[in-house]
Amino acid sequence: IPCLRSPRNPEQKIIKRVIALEGDIIKTIGYKKKYVKVPHGHIWVEGDHHGHSFDSNAFGPVSLGLLHARATHILWPPQRWQKLQSMLPPERKPLHRDQE
Repeated sequence: IPCLRSPRNPEQKIIKRVIALEGDIIKTIGYKKKYVKVPHGHIWVEGDHHGHSFDSNAFGPVSLGLLHARATHILWPPQRWQKLQSMLPPERKPLHRDQE
């Protein structure tokens, strides 16, 4: 699960799930285009709360240059301590994945 700088405000860091990689075609949720082919050097990221998340559905594909860390655990609050699972919700899988 990547930690990246917000495309709208580079001072802000956001943690989102990678939904699609460069070359993948994704069906968006409320983006200006219904389908997007993720361009070279970019990823498509989404939060877990569709419709209430500031993610690629709001700002589009994200440059790999904004990626700077990987989140592995939730540490706060203590009652939520857990290792983050790197899984893609089945309904959010890309429609087409370029095979290189």
